[in-house]
Amino acid sequence: MTSAALAAGHLNTPEHLRQVFREQDIALGIVMGNDDTPRTPTEAAPPLVFCAGVRSGRLAPGTRSGELERLETLLRSPRCVGVKIYLGYDYRYPADECFLPVYELAGACGKAVVFHTGDTAGTRGKVKYAHPLNADEVAVEFPNTRFVLAHIGNPWIADAVEVAAKNANVALDLSGLAVGNFDPDALYRECEAYWRHLRMWLEYLGDPAKIMYGSDWPLVNIPAYIRLLSRIVPEKFHPGFFSDTARRVFRLAK
Repeated sequence: MTSAALAAGHLNTPEHLRQVFREQDIALGIVMGNDDTPRTPTEAAPPLVFCAGVRSGRLAPGTRSGELERLETLLRSPRCVGVKIYLGYDYRYPADECFLPVYELAGACGKAVVFHTGDTAGTRGKVKYAHPLNADEVAVEFPNTRFVLAHIGNPWIADAVEVAAKNANVALDLSGLAVGNFDPDALYRECEAYWRHLRMWLEYLGDPAKIMYGSDWPLVNIPAYIRLLSRIVPEKFHPGFFSDTARRVFRLAK
């Protein structure tokens, strides 16, 4: 990830990220985990909480109880605000039987479930598993669990918006829609049709309580991405988008 951070104009260090948080007035970051153990924060690190990574291979009948115990221990921690399931990289649909106890557990602990949705990095992902419409089934079956569709299902934005509009327990994040270090105004002009399409569906959704900012750091330059999304997300949505929705969905104290 060091080279990715450099390409985005950042250093992959706690000290640098803390400086970026301070300069951009970022109160808290949510780390999406994909390894076993969350790192202990250092004094140099910015304020961070995390979502625990979930791997379907550890939820097979013979090993499920141990994995659920591990997840429950993490979910009981104040620093853990949810779980992350990497649809598309994990070749299973959201309604796969192995994930169902995780949704029950997250709901019982009052924590959120975040799905990777939409396109995947590289060629090994299988995007049929990451289509946002697949999340509708579990949103209906687990109404007491809060779900987040990361990356707003890109490129299936309309489908992700429909799932969020239909289900009170589904929110959308707009992370990872651009990468690297870029001029926000120039990128907007170059891809204006895409950004207008995104804005149209956000206006169709019409609910700031359904959308939230996300960066996908270290893949993207944070100041540039904030400027870009500030232009695309209707200004009347900014309080919800940059703060209120994440506080509600992840139950973060002010």
